[in-house]
Amino acid sequence: MNPAWLRPLLLVCVFGAVVLAVEVLVQWLASSRAEGKAINLRLKMIGRGRSQSETLNLLRRSDGALPTGLPPILYRAAQKFERMLMQAQLTVATSRLMLIIFVAPVAIFFVMLVMMTFSGIGISFGRVLISATFSGLLGGALPVMIINFKATRMRKKMQEQFPVALDVFVRGLRAGHPIAAALDLLTVEMADPIGTQFGMAVDEVTYGADLRDALQNMAERWELDDMRMFVVSLSVQSETGGNLAEILENLSQVIRERQSMYLKVRALSSEGRMTAIMLTVLPIFAFVTLFLLNPPFFLDVANDPWFVPGFLMLIILYLVGFFTIRKMVDLKV
Repeated sequence: MNPAWLRPLLLVCVFGAVVLAVEVLVQWLASSRAEGKAINLRLKMIGRGRSQSETLNLLRRSDGALPTGLPPILYRAAQKFERMLMQAQLTVATSRLMLIIFVAPVAIFFVMLVMMTFSGIGISFGRVLISATFSGLLGGALPVMIINFKATRMRKKMQEQFPVALDVFVRGLRAGHPIAAALDLLTVEMADPIGTQFGMAVDEVTYGADLRDALQNMAERWELDDMRMFVVSLSVQSETGGNLAEILENLSQVIRERQSMYLKVRALSSEGRMTAIMLTVLPIFAFVTLFLLNPPFFLDVANDPWFVPGFLMLIILYLVGFFTIRKMVDLKV
């Protein structure tokens, strides 16, 4: 080929490749933006092609079958864990996630033993103990803490959104909408998590559940007193009659005043709560980080005769401090 034509042909090929890449990027951004227009997780899942029944089962975690034959204590812990997953709005099956959390520490512990064996580091009871502790924290405790943090944040956001949702519901009633239509308005007007939760209640009603039972289930899933008062207000109004819009408007005002008092209490107890967070998270974070960066810092002293009793006593003192501080900062308003 003539060298005079080689450079123009190369430039044309580069230009075509850039145009193609830009077109693919623009299409991806457009599709992501169209999907992001869905205001909450339920609408996004329906927009991706899932049916309402499948979406309801995933969000309500009705398919998250717990292992059968568990002792009562473990079964209650598993139920609490499943509720935490629901509040964190995770759609992974409970059994699969529990299996990952149980298997991950064992896998990390096995890898550490293999590495210590091939690197020539002797294996002792102290080193096995501290390696097992590190594996449990990295593979089990830290993921659960992250999920719990997300669930707590969603729960607080739910409390903040609920008075606003009541205002939207009252405006819908005063505009002439029936109760079911006013609730359906919340599913498209409110963001997560409350928009998804009201959408789940509407889907339950669509598939034959009673409205009060659907809302009561929502209140029990989140364990919020404000929602329970809302359900009681609907039940009383349906049996005795009255202006539901006025009742819910008064309820919204009561909830806002209650939240105002709650925020004042949180402000007064902020120092204690921050101290509790730091004393709870910082030791685990420091231990895991230091072990990842410099394992010999712990492994070299693990053969000391006083290491095992001292380490066990340290864990006991940490647990005593954790439960004590948690009880001190658990304020009820």
